Amino acid sequence: MKSRSRISRRRFLRHAATTAGFAAVAPQLVPPGVLGAEGRVSPNNRIAVGFIGTGSHGVGWNLGPYLRHKDAQVVAVCDVDQTHLIRARETVNDRYGNEDVMATKDFREVLARKDIDAVMISTPDHWHTLISLHAIQAGKDVQCEKPTLTIHEGRLLVDAVRKHRAVFQTSTEDRAVPEYHRLAELVRNGRIGTLQRIEVILPKQPAGPGDPTPQPVPAGLDYDLWLGPAPFAPYTRDRVHFNFRWIWDYSGGIICDWGAHLFDTAQWANDTERSGPVDIEGTGTHWEGGLYNTVKDYDVTFRYSNGVVMTCKPGNPSIKFVGSHGWVGNTGWRGPVQASSPAILQSPIAPHEHPLYTNPKGEHDDFLKCVRSRKDPYFPAEIGHRVSTICHLANLAIRTGRKLRWDPAREQFVGDTAANAMLDRPRRDPWQLPKV
Repeated sequence: MKSRSRISRRRFLRHAATTAGFAAVAPQLVPPGVLGAEGRVSPNNRIAVGFIGTGSHGVGWNLGPYLRHKDAQVVAVCDVDQTHLIRARETVNDRYGNEDVMATKDFREVLARKDIDAVMISTPDHWHTLISLHAIQAGKDVQCEKPTLTIHEGRLLVDAVRKHRAVFQTSTEDRAVPEYHRLAELVRNGRIGTLQRIEVILPKQPAGPGDPTPQPVPAGLDYDLWLGPAPFAPYTRDRVHFNFRWIWDYSGGIICDWGAHLFDTAQWANDTERSGPVDIEGTGTHWEGGLYNTVKDYDVTFRYSNGVVMTCKPGNPSIKFVGSHGWVGNTGWRGPVQASSPAILQSPIAPHEHPLYTNPKGEHDDFLKCVRSRKDPYFPAEIGHRVSTICHLANLAIRTGRKLRWDPAREQFVGDTAANAMLDRPRRDPWQLPKV
């Protein structure tokens, strides 16, 4: 992780004055023709990238690889928190040795720039799909953090990517992590026989219950724009930035935060990455007595039409695949691959078998390569949507307290009107999802 650049007082005051002067404009859809981003990047030019969301993950994980990449040029940064915005602007300018990067608190100003080819979205979850849809309509390719906020949002996103022929990368590193790639390849190539069971362990939520006491909004934070489509709620420090993950209005708790990683390896190995389970049941408790209200403890079981059963419980993040002739798995995040026999562990995957595509350089490099080639990245919109769906199904099973039957082709619950009403959520005006 790149260390934060020191900011001189003079430069801080100059940039603070600039960002403080941004006008708060009413949201509106700008037709793609007006935005003028119809053309794709020339192979002879660097890919111009705008960063939307420059908090700890946006800067600490995503910005560095773009700044170091020979094919990318970061030309704009955007964040509703002035402190984050200034830090990102200084980081980019220091890297390039100039003062050229645009800084704004309004993502629409980034999307309106004709010279921007792609955007990296590192906002809270409740903004992921809405900004992605506007970006795609503006002719941009998109790399966006996971997960979606609802199942309905995910389907709209997939449809928009297809309609506009955009390149979309669901942003996680897992498919470039050797341990998870190896596990998926071993299972997909029959090294444990017929897959029967998948055991997924996700961590417990690291904090709780959160202080709901209303507090003054800090200077430099556009809190109304941070809330965006979410219901209005009084500002409190425990609501924003990292902690949004533990509040239903903005995310899906620990299951969405971590499930989007390990469930992807599960779906990949099970060859169901473009489908999903057919029934789900689960029990759990929720955080109570404070600000946080997502799932605390959980025990969820998924069943697939191919007979595979997947379980999910809290503990040390791990995954295990059990088949008719052995097992493979690992314990701990990126733990070494283990197996029931050395023969399984050491087995090579021959070229004529079913090697799974990966990019050892990671999701950022993979996305930039695909912006040029116009091919799907290793974690495209459809697969990312299906993984997020697994997370949402787990949460909905716990919240409804009953077994749910799921049709992965129609993406509807079977014979359950109440559950189908939970496939999406209302949004605060004027931040409705655009038509794709």
